[in-house]
Amino acid sequence: MDETKVVFKISNGLVQKLFDSAEEKCLLNIKDFAGRKVLIEGGGYNKVWIETQPMGGAMYGKRNLEVAYNNQKIFMDHQRQDGRLPGSIEYADGKLIPQYDKFQGFCFPSPALDVYYMTGKDPQYLEQLYEVLRKYDEYLWKVRDSDNDGCLESWCRFDTGEDNALRYGDAPDYWESDEPPEGYDTVPIASMDFMSFSYSAKETMAEIALIKGDKELYERHKKDADDLKSRIREILWNEEKGAFYDRDNKHRQMDVLTHNNLRMMYWRSMSEEDAKRFVKEHLLNEKEFWTKFPLPSVAVSDPLYRNDEVNNWSGQAQALTYQRAIPALENYEYYNLIPKLGKKLFEAIGEDCIFVQQYDPDTMKPSLYGVDGRQDAYGPAMLAVLEYISRMYGVVLMRDKLIWSSIKEDTGYYEQHIGGHVYKLEHVKDKAYAFIDGKQISCFERGTRLETDLSGKELFRYNDL
Repeated sequence: MDETKVVFKISNGLVQKLFDSAEEKCLLNIKDFAGRKVLIEGGGYNKVWIETQPMGGAMYGKRNLEVAYNNQKIFMDHQRQDGRLPGSIEYADGKLIPQYDKFQGFCFPSPALDVYYMTGKDPQYLEQLYEVLRKYDEYLWKVRDSDNDGCLESWCRFDTGEDNALRYGDAPDYWESDEPPEGYDTVPIASMDFMSFSYSAKETMAEIALIKGDKELYERHKKDADDLKSRIREILWNEEKGAFYDRDNKHRQMDVLTHNNLRMMYWRSMSEEDAKRFVKEHLLNEKEFWTKFPLPSVAVSDPLYRNDEVNNWSGQAQALTYQRAIPALENYEYYNLIPKLGKKLFEAIGEDCIFVQQYDPDTMKPSLYGVDGRQDAYGPAMLAVLEYISRMYGVVLMRDKLIWSSIKEDTGYYEQHIGGHVYKLEHVKDKAYAFIDGKQISCFERGTRLETDLSGKELFRYNDL
């Protein structure tokens, strides 16, 4: 079997050291879960969570296709009969333990479809994925719109993975029941995240229908997704403030400016126009999200912002947010922001190559202690480093196309070995040279992102990296 791997050599000593260390430490997070090799979250988190590990597994597919596949299938194979997926899965005492006591985010549909392409386009896998998404979406609308106002709800902090977030007030951390919580200050919360879960499921079902050649089914799911996007805006968008805001259990806008708007960009549930406003007015605002180390969980100017060093989504910038930011920004063609964030992340981690969950927005200092003591080998931080490198110096196989990226700094090369092919990008002075299986298919100016088909035919070019 052909080896799947990345080979990377670069003149920038820090970037090379981070790459080598991240590759080495990622191996520590590959675990045997009842005969399946999976990539756990790491850094003291010894389970697979649906908010991180399908996405993380798909990104790690550049190095291990078995792990990429298992990180999707382990969730697909443990869907309950009613459609609910586990928020996390633990392996203890020789048993897999799926946990349905929180939703824990839903960074699953798009990565799962990525892995379909990555692992040979198995029709049975595709059919299972479609059914998983269909049943999950039906469950959401059956259970999580308790007041029937057309907006899905979050019922506990861990439903959206926002551990210790102050905006949740007195909400419980977990909620397993299909009956909504009562007697709390904020929950059930009309949620941009939950509405985006449904949007992502519907959009991916539309993509699957298109792959299967079912135009009628595609049109139905596409219309459902478009209608839902309009509904999200109608309920949760604030035109005056240029951002989305959740609503509490009394339908009052929760006036907390959160990074969850960037999550919506990850799920593509925000329009191009609204994303443009959010990025311009808030994401790039140095008094809100574009801090010395960007992407705090809550705008630093917000009254509920807290600079807490241990596992708190009320303030410090999260490595997981950096990981999600790459597809979020790509979805809306903000390609030039990706190297800027990558360089910030490389600088913050630094020569020590300690990979942690949180970073101080004011000082860029890594928060070295997590829920399990001194932290290292936190998966999202390592995968974020490797993924930023792939978008700054590398070639990425993305479904049925190739993405070649060359920033203007540094010299060297990046090779992706996958599917029996070798894709190579060389960075020499002011030019980048792209090769497929040893044959040069392009030469282009540094500072460019080039997208091609699998044969190397140019599809798109962006010149401002």
